[in-house]
Amino acid sequence: MDTKLLDILACPLCKGPLKVADDKSELICRVDALAFPVRDGIPVMLEGEARTLDVDERLDK
Repeated sequence: MDTKLLDILACPLCKGPLKVADDKSELICRVDALAFPVRDGIPVMLEGEARTLDVDERLDK
């Protein structure tokens, strides 16, 4: 994930910062507890495509 792109991307719901998952397959919003997928290097920033973080992922900061 290009760091310049990550700097301008924000959660579409809360407009908060996003964190790249360790495996770089998702962008994570801790505030909304959502993970947005990254497909072929392109982040899919749609609420309907995001998955809800489980309890363990929410606690892992």
